Amino acid sequence: MATRRRFIIGSSVLAASPFLAVPAAASPSGGLVAYVGCRTTRTFNSIGKGITVWRVGRRGWEQVQLVEADDNDPNTPNSPDATPINPTFLALDPTGRFLYAVHGNATTVTAFAIAPDGTLTRLNTVDTGRTNPVHLAVDPTGRWLVVAHLNAAGTVVSLPIKTDGSLGPVASVLTPPGTPGPHKVDQVGPNPHHAPFDLTGRWVVVPDRGLDRVHVTRLDPATGELTVHGFGSSRELDGPRHVAFNPVRPYAYVINEIRSTVTAYRWDAAAGTLSPHRTVSATPPDMVTDSRGGEIAVSPSGRFVYVSNRNGLGDATLGRPDTDTIGVFRVDRATGDLTPVEWVSTQGIRPRHFTLTPDGRNLYVANEVTHTIVEFAVDPVSGRLRPTGEVIETGSPVCVVFRQA
Repeated sequence: MATRRRFIIGSSVLAASPFLAVPAAASPSGGLVAYVGCRTTRTFNSIGKGITVWRVGRRGWEQVQLVEADDNDPNTPNSPDATPINPTFLALDPTGRFLYAVHGNATTVTAFAIAPDGTLTRLNTVDTGRTNPVHLAVDPTGRWLVVAHLNAAGTVVSLPIKTDGSLGPVASVLTPPGTPGPHKVDQVGPNPHHAPFDLTGRWVVVPDRGLDRVHVTRLDPATGELTVHGFGSSRELDGPRHVAFNPVRPYAYVINEIRSTVTAYRWDAAAGTLSPHRTVSATPPDMVTDSRGGEIAVSPSGRFVYVSNRNGLGDATLGRPDTDTIGVFRVDRATGDLTPVEWVSTQGIRPRHFTLTPDGRNLYVANEVTHTIVEFAVDPVSGRLRPTGEVIETGSPVCVVFRQA
């Protein structure tokens, strides 16, 4: 059972002491429901039990539901109330009535209906026919689900969403074109890792770790067919992982996994073109150990970019709370360039994912290996992060999404 506790570790990776006692701040005052995805299989030494649903308010986080994962079969749960293994990344539809989950290291995605109180009921589970779905997004019409698969020959697929929120069979399969990068393990073929829609909803933008490209694709709203429109290039061996769009200026930012860097692109939403501008390190200048880029987000104001860094060479290497960090960058309004503001400890190990609340006042980091979600308050003027002392204990969290209650 997930629990909640309050403790604090030093707010800066440069702090003299790793443990500082400070008063805990209140959680967001607006009523939110949080959905937390996790890993459940022993392959990753995971202890997650399934999707957890939380009520979030001024008094903190309160768990209201566990949709338990059935690990007996990787793709087909034995119980209609269960879900397959590793319900990792999650996505809401535009109406907030349905939630979708990919099942890492399996071949399936699951649809859920959301009740007025935020709890979930499984609608159906569909096999995509491809291994290891890692990300998913719903198109602005709510009629299509797009799923990225990370494997040696990765693909992006689309599935129709029925009027009741359930999923139909795969409608389109896209294998991203290009030449693999030089990394002999992580770049043996296409590795699409993220497939969000841009803010206009016209384009699906796909960072490809294997090909050192960020593909710009179209989704036909009538048929669901996915086609490549173009791509933005990255440096060799960067390994693009995730992309985030500036909500007020024509920029997009990509966290590169292999080099732990961030690339600023000029984004022309009318033409569907990405033009790389400048790449900076995602890690502190005194960082001497290996690191992998994780997640990226832009503040609602468009003034700040946040990235997560995971110490080590990959999942086989554990990080440390002092080197697993969130980097904060200030956006130059004229050029889109990034200037580092600070790096703060995630107060845990392996921050695979983090998210901002819709109002941008709080940031939550999912520390997969230490089984915590840590709350930070965001300074709206400087962008700096301050740990509030709110720490939610839950097994192997890898994704957090919010919905208005």
